[in-house]
Amino acid sequence: MTGDIVTTSLSDAHALAVAAVKGAGGSAAMAASLARATVDAEARGSAAVGFSHLADYLEALCAGRIHGGAEPKRTDPAPALIRIDADGGIAQTGFDRALDDLVSKAKTYGIALFAQFNSYTSGELGDYVLRLAEHGLVGIAATNGPALLTGSGGSKPVYCTNPLAFGAPRSNGAPLVIDQSSSATAFVNVRGAAERGEPIPQGWAVDTAGQPTTDAAVAIRGAMLAFGGSRGANIALMVEVLSAGLSGANWSLDAPDFAGGNASPGSGLTVIAISPSLLDANFEDRLDAQLTRLSSGYGIHIPGASKYENWVQARRYGIRLPSALVRRISAFAKHE
Repeated sequence: MTGDIVTTSLSDAHALAVAAVKGAGGSAAMAASLARATVDAEARGSAAVGFSHLADYLEALCAGRIHGGAEPKRTDPAPALIRIDADGGIAQTGFDRALDDLVSKAKTYGIALFAQFNSYTSGELGDYVLRLAEHGLVGIAATNGPALLTGSGGSKPVYCTNPLAFGAPRSNGAPLVIDQSSSATAFVNVRGAAERGEPIPQGWAVDTAGQPTTDAAVAIRGAMLAFGGSRGANIALMVEVLSAGLSGANWSLDAPDFAGGNASPGSGLTVIAISPSLLDANFEDRLDAQLTRLSSGYGIHIPGASKYENWVQARRYGIRLPSALVRRISAFAKHE
């Protein structure tokens, strides 16, 4: 421990997360899924959806926004389709249970689709496509949640930050993973700035009257803005249809608050898995050569590489967490 920072191994961090989820009322299966996702996100450097977001899950469990004893219910409406009712639990448990079959179906039919509804927010969306890429599959994932983002021409929240993620395997090095929200920034960044009393940049949000604001506290009461104006808002709508529309989940306008009340936001998650080797046996080699050419010859940043390096370093040296956050998570673990 150094000052306000705690350094912990991944195994110890995982044990803490498991104990905290169980202490907050989550089942063993939920604890295993959420702990893995939390630690992996933190290890990759995605702190906003790591342990700080775990605190949201823990508070939601205690408040009833997450059903701790949820038992995902699965149906397969067609050979290449998997549909999950998350039963008011977390998105990660349903996906974990379906992952092997999703991979098998994609490799058998060339493409397969996973659609889930009635869950809490999905966490790090890139995690879903990364895991598919590790199985040699191209993945596309879309998810929604409570309304935070205004649409084109509007001033009221109508969409969640509605991220879209894409992953693809390569023969050498880390898989390509692109994970970005439709909003100009993630909501947790605005919330963090409000908690610290810091301003936010222009272009991130508007107030309740639809006027631009740099006051993070005002922004939380107003609405976030899409990146790229109407183009980003159109992507948010596309993600809404892919995630909530296809799965049967709540539209963002109808989703209860993920941070207040006792009702699940009923979020949707859609993941598409594609087997590239059935189309081109040399796909991974060709992609690797192309990404190498882009990075070394043209100086292009390749998404996913730096997060993989962070993960490698975290396995060796552990992760660094704010002491106050560790104490906050540990308080839940003591209830186990």
